[in-house]
Amino acid sequence: MEEGQPYVGTEGEELEAISDADAISPAAAMHSREEDSYENVTTFQAFQEQTEPTNPLGDESSRSPNSSMTTKELQEYWRNEKRNCREVKVLFEIPSAKIVEKPFTKYVVYQIFIIQTGSFDSHRSVIGRRYSDFERLNTNLLKEFYDEMEDLTFPKKTLTGNFTEEIIIERKLAFQDYLRLLYSMECIRTSKLFIDFLMRPELEEAYGCLRGGQYTKALAGFLEVVALQEKLTKHRPILLVPTLCAIVVCHKDLEDPRSAYEIGEKALLRLEKYSGHRYYLPLLETMISLAYELGKDFLYFQQKKEERKARKRQNKMVTLKELAVQEYIH
Repeated sequence: MEEGQPYVGTEGEELEAISDADAISPAAAMHSREEDSYENVTTFQAFQEQTEPTNPLGDESSRSPNSSMTTKELQEYWRNEKRNCREVKVLFEIPSAKIVEKPFTKYVVYQIFIIQTGSFDSHRSVIGRRYSDFERLNTNLLKEFYDEMEDLTFPKKTLTGNFTEEIIIERKLAFQDYLRLLYSMECIRTSKLFIDFLMRPELEEAYGCLRGGQYTKALAGFLEVVALQEKLTKHRPILLVPTLCAIVVCHKDLEDPRSAYEIGEKALLRLEKYSGHRYYLPLLETMISLAYELGKDFLYFQQKKEERKARKRQNKMVTLKELAVQEYIH
């Protein structure tokens, strides 16, 4: 599938991915084919708008309604849901840049601040990108969205003076305006190309640390990325599932079952309508193990697991960690 084409999912996810209901409407069947993995998504344009709490890793305000809640707690949960169900807009700022010198190479890294507007953003996401990263993004976007981008101006490459203060300031302002204009076009801001530009390097680094057993460093990276994913993928909450599950794996290997359980609940909440998702059964298995370790009731997870197995036979069961370490392998 071409990267700029509308996202329709893959054939691998069966109709079980939509829900536990017996009857499946044509619209639901189409929705059920949405691919779970960010790695294979070609655009993030959803079939329908979906919203969720602004803080995916928050405490009581973002608890899953599946948890044991009192009536008062449940009412407070839905109040928070409604309060956070607003259009999400993102602001890009490039306040600074730094010159990096290494053996045989020298380049400028532009610090991009990504801020959610319209409500208090307690976590400003910061990423660093080079001119070559912007140039690659522009080249790829032009292949898919030429008509939409024909009026956009991209900073030209210069043969000399790239490291002068004047050029760096000029490019900071130009790149800031460039990102703002790209984000203003729905077809581009929901495309895999645009999302990859903003998140892929950080995800690759975090998964690399996970595979290398550097769980503390991996966890820090995933927490940064999931805060950014929350800003950029509000229309597709399921896209956070792989990252949330990687966080569960990190907490579990760092012997913090309580934190792993809390994040696992949030991931499972996003999978309620996607029981055919490749992360669904491994996550349930992990939640059963964590609930048992914490002395919590695991019957709900056990029931969901049996229901899923009854509908579709699983040829080979993989663990949550086995799934996570396979992400972003070139």
